Amino acid sequence: MHIGMIGLGRMGANMVRRLLKGGHSVVVFDVNAKAVADLATEGATASTSIADLCAKLAGSTSGPRHVWMMLPVAFVDGTIAELTQHLSKDDCIIDGGNSYYIDDVRRAKELAAKGLHYVDVGVSGGVWGLERGYCQMIGGDHAAVARLDSVFRTLAPGLGTIARNPEGAKLGTAESGYLHCGPSGAGHFVKMVHNGIEYGLMAAYAEGLNVLKHADIGKHAYEKDAETTPLRNPEHYQYDFDLAAITELWRRGSVVGSWLLDLTAQAMANDPNLEKFGGRVSDSGEGRWTLAAANDEGVPVPVLAAALFGRFTSRGNADFMNKVMSAQRFAFGGHLEKH
Repeated sequence: MHIGMIGLGRMGANMVRRLLKGGHSVVVFDVNAKAVADLATEGATASTSIADLCAKLAGSTSGPRHVWMMLPVAFVDGTIAELTQHLSKDDCIIDGGNSYYIDDVRRAKELAAKGLHYVDVGVSGGVWGLERGYCQMIGGDHAAVARLDSVFRTLAPGLGTIARNPEGAKLGTAESGYLHCGPSGAGHFVKMVHNGIEYGLMAAYAEGLNVLKHADIGKHAYEKDAETTPLRNPEHYQYDFDLAAITELWRRGSVVGSWLLDLTAQAMANDPNLEKFGGRVSDSGEGRWTLAAANDEGVPVPVLAAALFGRFTSRGNADFMNKVMSAQRFAFGGHLEKH
């Protein structure tokens, strides 16, 4: 299939490579000219602008054109506005980034009025997708999604080595790693919740490992004063755990085994104290949107909420709150901060 790709970052570039390997023809564009040039040496068709990309797609196929975007959310609407100046009726725009599903509903309606299709695809796989394939959660009208099936199938992991679910054949393409989840917005809605769960899983591993990390607290001296909670039984906390070995152990037959644990174990093996990292954890919006949806639905999500707020705290956003509490303690009891 002939397809255009705008956005050649960590995921976009490797998606192009996987498509090329699968026999597709890909016209590429990025504001980084080197990224375009690099992929041109691997078989992609380079373009110098969005207009040039659309023109080259028109010259390579007599049917509808399909343009896939892998862009940060802030650049999506502007790129769509530019694309619409160069596309024609029945062409299709695919957003494979992490857009808010509510924006997808709006975009699909606006583009339909111009005779254009819009497909939203939540893509999971990260930097490992080239090798492992990409899990794709798809939203949009049936006609446009069906036209793109060969692209989705190429990008997807396929059955792989995972044991098949006895009922998996009844679930359509899901067991191959891609699924048309519903109408416009459905793909990014499912990906939004997927990322909210991801936040929770990451936090659970991190919190558990932090408990293990500090299980030697009984070996250390601590101050004895009114501002320090005494450790009643220091003899209960005399453990020096090898976290790299433990995370590797958990990969083998444990109920908490997962690909996320695999990556954690590798990180711990390479750098047991994680000295390369400062602990500032970003969020790209999906966790916030998951909480907003849960609020609208009246659904409790305490784990996902705590995981998101933990990320806020990691960035220093709780500092003033903590100062307020210190000021209150000083005001009512003369308690001084310990440094």
